[in-house]
Amino acid sequence: MSIRHRGTAVTALAVLTLLGCSSRDTAAPGNDEPLTVVASTNVYGSIAEAVGGARITVESLVIDPAADPHSYEATPTDAVAVADASVVVFNGGGYDDWMGQLIESAGGDRTVIDVAELSGLEPTTEPGAGAGGFNEHLWYSLPTVRKLATELAGDLGTADPANATEYAANAEKFTGQVDELLGTAQAIGATHPGTRVAITEPVPGYLIEAAGLTDATPAEFAEAIEEDTDPPAAVLAETLQLFAGDPVRALILNAQTQTPTTDQVRQAAQAAGVPVVEMTETLPEATTDYVSWMGGQIDALAAALNRT
Repeated sequence: MSIRHRGTAVTALAVLTLLGCSSRDTAAPGNDEPLTVVASTNVYGSIAEAVGGARITVESLVIDPAADPHSYEATPTDAVAVADASVVVFNGGGYDDWMGQLIESAGGDRTVIDVAELSGLEPTTEPGAGAGGFNEHLWYSLPTVRKLATELAGDLGTADPANATEYAANAEKFTGQVDELLGTAQAIGATHPGTRVAITEPVPGYLIEAAGLTDATPAEFAEAIEEDTDPPAAVLAETLQLFAGDPVRALILNAQTQTPTTDQVRQAAQAAGVPVVEMTETLPEATTDYVSWMGGQIDALAAALNRT
């Protein structure tokens, strides 16, 4: 794990000066050239690969499992990749603003998928929901991932009509697998309805909701960790009390965050015999498949709850 620093992200506009002042037009690829999809993170890149298969080339900009997509610093190479892309996929909702800046400054013509807009999700009052009350960790919203796959199939098919049927078939297969993931998550709720769990950040919020669990974490705690600030002492004490008396049944910890505060919470959970389930914001090293990654995390959560 690594320590995450949530300072202001370096603007991507600066690196785009290397592209020159003129806009770049993204020409449609030739018949023998694959479409190029650029994704802000390897999570979205893996979904694009599932839909496009061998017909497309995918470049994911954030691939380091220790990196923080919130404060990623775009490079000149990233700027060129976006400028040359046929399709760009990014999270939106304030999560990867640097990608929005790259897209805006790249000029030219390309299809852009803003997953936050696509999701249709409304602001929430859930703990740590982020700016405007919106939980931007949308790859944990399985219905949103399903929508994304369908959208990608349509956009790729429009850009490459000769292979539209193949993209649609790939998306249908993938969305079927996502439906199975959702069913597995919902089965947790059937076995452990309303079971209380704790989190260190709102990363798995949509999954917790799908699983029918109750997030018992104080709102101020999740918000503070999300913003890379220290929660008030009283809020930390309230959080640590979740592991005393009648403790929560699991702690879901963002494995890409390591701070003295989250370490203290982890230690409290371990001392109380509460299982710790690690979840991440990007695919772990040597993992390229969204379904197996998300399925593994759902299985880990179910196993933790079944142990207690």
